[in-house]
Amino acid sequence: MSVEPLLTRDYDADPAFIHERLRKRYGPVAPVDVLGVPVWFVLGYEEVLRVLQNSGGIWTKSVDRWRMNVEGRIPANWPLLPVFQVNNSAFSEGAAQRRLRNAWTQALAPFQDHTQPQAQLLEQAVVQYADDLIGVLAEGGSTGWADLAAQYARPLPLMVANRMLGFSAARGEEVVMDIWRMIDAGPDAAAAFERLYAAMTELAATKRERPGEDLPSYMIAAAPDLTLDELARELLMLPGLLDFTASLVCNVVVEVVSNRDVRASLSVGAIDETVNRVALLNPPMANLTFRFPKTDVKMGNYTIAAGDPVMLSVAGAHADPRFAGALDHEAIRSTRAHLAWGAGPHSCLGHRLATQMTTIAVRRLFSRLTKIKLALPADQLPWRPSPFMRALRSLPVQFELAEGYVPAGERASGADEPAAQPSAAGEAPAGPDSSRTGGLWGFLRGLRLKR
Repeated sequence: MSVEPLLTRDYDADPAFIHERLRKRYGPVAPVDVLGVPVWFVLGYEEVLRVLQNSGGIWTKSVDRWRMNVEGRIPANWPLLPVFQVNNSAFSEGAAQRRLRNAWTQALAPFQDHTQPQAQLLEQAVVQYADDLIGVLAEGGSTGWADLAAQYARPLPLMVANRMLGFSAARGEEVVMDIWRMIDAGPDAAAAFERLYAAMTELAATKRERPGEDLPSYMIAAAPDLTLDELARELLMLPGLLDFTASLVCNVVVEVVSNRDVRASLSVGAIDETVNRVALLNPPMANLTFRFPKTDVKMGNYTIAAGDPVMLSVAGAHADPRFAGALDHEAIRSTRAHLAWGAGPHSCLGHRLATQMTTIAVRRLFSRLTKIKLALPADQLPWRPSPFMRALRSLPVQFELAEGYVPAGERASGADEPAAQPSAAGEAPAGPDSSRTGGLWGFLRGLRLKR
C-alpha cells in the first residue's frame, strides 16, 4: 500500500488540518510514512483508547515485536531509533513493567503527595524558580519583550529536573538539552542519547553510594535490586516528562492570552480547569511512541498485521467527531475523559506533578506580568518539528510588569508577598545559583539583551 509522509511542513504548521484530511480519506486509521518508515496512524478516539487500555493483552510496546526491526530493515541512521532503544519501562510489558512502575510510584509519591515534606519543599522551590525567572525578565524595565518558551517555560522544568535528580545546575542543563535533541529526532539524536545514558549511569552510581532526598535515591530504596543500567534508563524518562510540562505551560499561556473568557477565569482561581482545557484541546504529547499487535487485528478499515508499528495520535483522537462532537467548548469546566495523560498500563505516573508545575508557572506569570500580548498572531507562532510533541519553538510576547511589583533581587525585606515558609523537614531549597549569576542566568539575560 502506498503511504504519504506525515511529518511535513504542513503538518508542523497545522496538524489538525492534516488529521481531518487523513480521517476523510482513510477513516480512523491511516497508512502514513514517518521519516521513511511505514506506520499505521490511529486517529479515532475509541480506537486509541482501546489500544491504550489493552484489555485483551494483544498490544505491546516491545520493539522485539516490530517485524521490520527484527528483520533488520530499519535504517541504522533512522532519527527515531534512539527513542525506541532506551529499553526502559516505557517499552516493557508484564511483570518487568509492573516492577519498574512500582518503583516509579513509590519514588514519585514524596513529590506528589502534598502531605509529604518533599512535596511541600518542591512546591516552594517551583514558586521560587518561577519568581527568579520572572525577575530576570523584569531587569529590563517595567515593559519589555520576552520569549516565554526559552526564557521561562523551558528553564523552569530544567530547574525542577536538577532538583529531583540531584544534578548540579550546569550538569542538569546539559542533560535536558540532550533530552530535547533526542525528542526532536534531529541529526544529533543518536549522539545525544549516548551522552544522556552516560550521565544517568554516572548519577545512578553516585546515588547508590551516597543516597539523598532525591528521585534516584527513592527509586533505589523502592527497588534495591535495580541495576545501574536499569536505573539509568528509567531516569531518562523524567526530563522528557518535564519537557512535556514546558510545552503545556506555553500552550496554556497562549490559550489565556488569546481567549478573553479564559483570562477572566484565572481571576476566580480556575487555573486547574484551564490546564485541563488545554490538555484536551492542544495536548503537548500529540502522538505516542509505537505499539505493535501480537496478532493480526482489524482496526478501522484495515487489518493490521502482527508486528506492524502503530502510532496513536492523542491530538487526532481528541478531534474525532465521535468524541469532540459531544464537548461543550464554551464551558469553563472541561471533560477529564481526554487522553493527554494516556490510559491503561502505560498511563503517565507524573501527571499530578506536571499539572502542579504548570499551574504554579501560569499563576506566578500572570500575577507579576500584566497586559501580556502575543508578538505574533496565534496562527503564526513557530512550532518545533517533532513526531511526538506539539511544542512551540518560541513564544514571543510583549508585557508590562504588574503595578507595584518589584523583582525579588531588588525587593526590600518584607516587601511584596512573604516567601513561602519551609516545612519542619528542612529549609526551602534555593534555586540553582539563587544569586542569578550562573551560566544559565547569563544565557537567559543574553536572550533578553539580543532584543
